[in-house]
Amino acid sequence: MIKEQKTIVITGASSGIGYSTAQLLAEKGHIVYAIARREEELDKLANSKPYKGKIIPIPFDLSKFNSNKLDSFFTGVSSIDVVINNAGILLNEEFLKITEEQILKVFNLNFISVVKTIQYFHSRLKNDTKGHIVNISSVGGVTGSVKFPGLSIYSSSKGALSILSECLAEDFKEDNIKVNCLALGSANTQMLKEAFPHYESPTSPEEMAEYIVSFSLDAHKVINGTTQVISVSNP
Repeated sequence: MIKEQKTIVITGASSGIGYSTAQLLAEKGHIVYAIARREEELDKLANSKPYKGKIIPIPFDLSKFNSNKLDSFFTGVSSIDVVINNAGILLNEEFLKITEEQILKVFNLNFISVVKTIQYFHSRLKNDTKGHIVNISSVGGVTGSVKFPGLSIYSSSKGALSILSECLAEDFKEDNIKVNCLALGSANTQMLKEAFPHYESPTSPEEMAEYIVSFSLDAHKVINGTTQVISVSNP
């Protein structure tokens, strides 16, 4: 066990950057509650290698948020140090063809589920004097960044996380919970392939995970309510 073992929740942990981030946190000795829909991938994550810490798989569909189901996993967990809201879904579609159903699906997972996740874990973060919420956004959701056709709804849903983070940093000041946002540029994940099929990023999921881990564990000591752009290439 490391000197200061933390208890961390991360969503979207069954693939890509979330998978790599959960792995690295556990490698460093922390207890990681890994939330995602795909139970088989979570089990693979939990058992892929020996960890100094531990990965606890939480098969849970954030798009159908059910607090009672989460209670079955977290009833005995009184304190959480970090919540990383990483889950997200891409929509790459011509704007005039986008349906209301598609919009609601994207915002439900990319934004509303983040709100519900934070509401659920707030009391456990409040019990700790160093609580940190990290919302994973996208460079496309940052005002003034380069935009790309087809990503209007996805980028808008991610942009909402930046404003949410700023607001909650104020709302939670008396609770001593810090809230920050990371606007990620490209990394070689399946989501990137869906958005830009012929593009290869110079950044790997593992490299992006290294930054997220460092930021999640330490950044709240000196910053609060910020959105940081983490990008070598966009896309």
